[in-house]
Amino acid sequence: MIEVEFRLARPGGFTLECGFAVPARGVTALFGRSGAGKTTIIQAVAGVVRPDAGRIVVDGEVFFDSARGIDVPIEARRVGYVFQDSRLFPHLKVEGNLRYGERRSRAAERRIGFDAVVDLLGIGPLLARRPHTLSGGERQRVAIGRALLAQPRLLLMDEPLAALDGARKAEILPYLERLRDTMGLPILYVSHALDEVLRLADTLVALREGRQVAAGPLAQVMSRPDMLPVLGRFDLGTLLDCEVVRHDAAYGLSTLAFSGGELRVPQVERAVGGKVRARVRARDVAIALAKPEGVSVSNLLPAVVEEVRAQEGPYADIALRVGETQLAAMVTRESVERLGLRPGLPVWAMVKSVAVEGSRPEFLDAGL
Repeated sequence: MIEVEFRLARPGGFTLECGFAVPARGVTALFGRSGAGKTTIIQAVAGVVRPDAGRIVVDGEVFFDSARGIDVPIEARRVGYVFQDSRLFPHLKVEGNLRYGERRSRAAERRIGFDAVVDLLGIGPLLARRPHTLSGGERQRVAIGRALLAQPRLLLMDEPLAALDGARKAEILPYLERLRDTMGLPILYVSHALDEVLRLADTLVALREGRQVAAGPLAQVMSRPDMLPVLGRFDLGTLLDCEVVRHDAAYGLSTLAFSGGELRVPQVERAVGGKVRARVRARDVAIALAKPEGVSVSNLLPAVVEEVRAQEGPYADIALRVGETQLAAMVTRESVERLGLRPGLPVWAMVKSVAVEGSRPEFLDAGL
């Protein structure tokens, strides 16, 4: 486990308080708006900043414990750090930058090989080039490779895609997925970009103005009502782990199965049997008391109302049970009263659009 619990006061009145324990595997995203405290957390894990009080433990090794007077030096923590800007050495070629990372580790510690990193990140053709000749995405891949070759026990990534345009982000995201899936290295990933988090993360720590809002498995945290201040009302929703069960080439559609049923969406770039992650925004779920007839929306799911949470203003958040899945919906408070929505009531959920990770980043019109 990665255990982080500390308090840190900054000049100017900003105070960061957090406390979470996440698996020492996969990608844990630290998510929130600018100034939430995300970067400060990974700086504390790295040893760049020292908390006022608390403890930091990585896979059983204590990095920091104010009560016991433990503060392991930066170089002894063996963490890899990838910044928003690549920070490559301009006087060294790509291979020289990579070898620099390799030289930071002892030969006996080297479990991640040079050739394996070059292959993983697709940077073989770049080895003889200098950083100024590389694209932004290529520079970041080299920076990741340099961090990996230092043989870290933990990889810290601080907004690694923030300086890239959409095309460069699309170029590097598949490499980050390969890194997540093949290296078995725990990653703390800082981002304020929801699309990156949804595509890469297994676990989510949500922050707002120096306070931890929620922490846990990504799908569970994303559907929590207290995520409203972090996401904004119109990005609240549900994550679904799906399997592609069929393609309809004639209409350009794919059918995705999840634990509560099936969804039809514009065709995704996955073979039948492939896994995808789908996101349904609460605002894109409508509710009917009877199965609708003669409507264009084809994703109609039988559901049961689990909870009705009235909010300030015109809206209410509805938790629906669809098979084994909880689905979030957002309707007006007037609709709650008019339909008589209450826990235990059988209803039909109409899903109007779905975002599918691994196909296209925008929301797909699933109400065809």
